[in-house]
Amino acid sequence: MAEKQVPSTIKDEALVSKRRNQMIKGAVTLFIEKGFHKTTTREIAKASGFSIGTLYEYIRKKEDVLFLVCDSIYQRVKERMEDAIDPHQTSVQSLIHAIRSYFQLMDDMQDEVLVMYQEVKSLPRDAQDYVLQKERDMVAMLEQVIVNSLPGEHPDEEIKLIANNIFVQGQMWGFRRWILQRTFTIESYTDTQIQLLLKGLDKEETLQ
Repeated sequence: MAEKQVPSTIKDEALVSKRRNQMIKGAVTLFIEKGFHKTTTREIAKASGFSIGTLYEYIRKKEDVLFLVCDSIYQRVKERMEDAIDPHQTSVQSLIHAIRSYFQLMDDMQDEVLVMYQEVKSLPRDAQDYVLQKERDMVAMLEQVIVNSLPGEHPDEEIKLIANNIFVQGQMWGFRRWILQRTFTIESYTDTQIQLLLKGLDKEETLQ
């Protein structure tokens, strides 16, 4: 699927990136407090630190801000996973390292993840499809590191399920944090999930 672009009247790409990052940060706070539908573009502009007129130089409508939030999440996940995954490593430790990196990012982005799961349904259909394709791409990265770490040990359907389980477990830290954080830190949550995964895979491995 081709990259989806949000039009801007500003041609300075560095400035567009800076302003949109301000929007994302301000919008996430508002969407958490009020929800997407009850938040106005004027409130987003104020939370972003500029006028409503300036806001509309960088987006066309409020849904564009929500799309930018979702797209930003997946771009950061992609970059983190690419940094964490060495395609030449074939040990279980490489899988453990990838899971740790992914879960830590989900901790760093708790608010963004919660907003995405609450509000992605508010996006237009084409934007939803684009965001969901991004998610499929992220799961595919996990599938590849599982294949590399456990070569030939599991059929394709099991690999897909394991990857999806890891993906959701990471995001669960964000949208179930109200209860999970009573018992776990992100470190103990990560260790426990990894231990359960390795036990299910019948693997003995030292967590590093």
